[in-house]
Amino acid sequence: MAFEMAAVNDEKKCCYCAGCLIVCPAGAIELRETHISIDKEKCTNCSACVRICPAGAMKIEK
Repeated sequence: MAFEMAAVNDEKKCCYCAGCLIVCPAGAIELRETHISIDKEKCTNCSACVRICPAGAMKIEK
């Protein structure tokens, strides 16, 4: 079940540290060759990725 809100990644700010990938309890984040991919169907809107991101690239939005 998809939530109305989900994590999104600002690729211009992202430093590709993979911290978000490690802390995501739903396994919704994948590190691709050129970007971070977020599966909005898996994202539970927990904000763990937002809190861990050192670059401020992650946020929760509709």
